[in-house]
Amino acid sequence: MIGFAPAKINLGLFITGKRSDGFHSLESCFLPIQWQDVIEVHKRTEPGLTLQVSGIPIPGATEDNLVQRAYALLQSRYPIGGVEAHLLKAIPMGAGLGGGSSDAVCMLKLMNNLWDLKLSDEEGLEIAAQLGSDCPFFWLSQPSLVTGRGEHLSAMDIGFLETMYITIVHPGVHISTKAAFSAIQPEPSTMEWSSLFTRPIEEWKNFLRNDFTKGIAAQKPVVNDVLHALRSSGAAYAQMTGTGSACYGIFSNEEEALAAHARSERQGWLSFSGQI
Repeated sequence: MIGFAPAKINLGLFITGKRSDGFHSLESCFLPIQWQDVIEVHKRTEPGLTLQVSGIPIPGATEDNLVQRAYALLQSRYPIGGVEAHLLKAIPMGAGLGGGSSDAVCMLKLMNNLWDLKLSDEEGLEIAAQLGSDCPFFWLSQPSLVTGRGEHLSAMDIGFLETMYITIVHPGVHISTKAAFSAIQPEPSTMEWSSLFTRPIEEWKNFLRNDFTKGIAAQKPVVNDVLHALRSSGAAYAQMTGTGSACYGIFSNEEEALAAHARSERQGWLSFSGQI
């Protein structure tokens, strides 16, 4: 059985407060993107999970991988048996693309199907929230306004954006999510999300910000280099996603998006391009 784990981007990311539980409150529009990791699973007679990883190397111990944690969490609650899994890693880590969280939720979905657990969306969202703040988004994997610490989701109609193209660029710089949040100063948001997709995308730069961009770019100037390259390639809107360091540009036509992708590859940056 095979599952696909998409990346995500943030259209805007406002850090609005620090919660009593230690997490931060946020507002953002999450979009799933077809830059994907792949997970293949099979039942096995021996108990437990064996996990093989190929593609982009994942640092650290295998037992700390979110795929392993997802399996262990389900195993603690449901009667699931032994599993052999292979993760083909294509989404860069420490990039703000949510690849690890997406892998974890992909594993939850695969286990749900493999062992016929019949989890409802309510149950899946609750389990996903235990694995990470952005994991619930990947259970539904649809354009969503995300609030709270990431667990509150409202579906969004992205309108004209569905006809546009995106190029995502990762300059090879790893950003620690924990460190990025520790340096942030929360501010109230005045964003009117209901009007986002009724306003021309060329105006978004005037009000749609990522609160992490300024601080991360000061530490890692290559982020500004990537944003400049995307904008000079014709992006109608360009921004860093999540805590970085990946950035994206949104283009009105495929030719410009592919040209930006090729330009990024020539710079030695990892890149993805496709239709939103």
